[in-house]
Amino acid sequence: MKKTTWIIIGVIVAAAVIFCWSAYNGLASAQQDVAAKWSNVETQYQRRSDLIPNLVNTVKGYAAHEQETLDNVVKARTAATAVNVNAANMTTEQFKEYAEAQSGVTQALGRLIAISENYPDLKANQNFLELQAQLEGTENRIAVARKEYNDAVKAFNVKVVTFPNNLIAGWFGFAQKEFFAATESASNVPVVAF
Repeated sequence: MKKTTWIIIGVIVAAAVIFCWSAYNGLASAQQDVAAKWSNVETQYQRRSDLIPNLVNTVKGYAAHEQETLDNVVKARTAATAVNVNAANMTTEQFKEYAEAQSGVTQALGRLIAISENYPDLKANQNFLELQAQLEGTENRIAVARKEYNDAVKAFNVKVVTFPNNLIAGWFGFAQKEFFAATESASNVPVVAF
């Protein structure tokens, strides 16, 4: 073979290696971004879980006969903190279980806050007002973290399915990630009975 042919083959092989290296690193980087964003979602949910005992104890002092609602909030928190998922190998079922558990906490907290409307002294309590403001801020942070997670998942999934990255993704086992979506129960309005 001619020297020129070997040079052309060498350039083609080098280009293929550079492409594979670049595509793999891009996919790995995007996958790490998804994992980091998922960690942020979990951090915000943990922050909310950490606020719940203080909120429940504050309400307890004013609304002792609302024990069932208080117990439901604690049970929902316990159930939500028991669900652990790893962003790197999360299954659809695990993701749905996590989302449902967090939805249960949201609904239980909604009922707890609604109860406070019946207790003017509680609504005026500085500790309760501060906890309520922190909880509201945390809910906003959760929404932002879920949006950022979904943005990272979208960017990763686009890389996984577009040509020619999809070839590298298939060879190295990169699979699409699950979006954080509202659960089926999220459309149900919580029932608060007094």
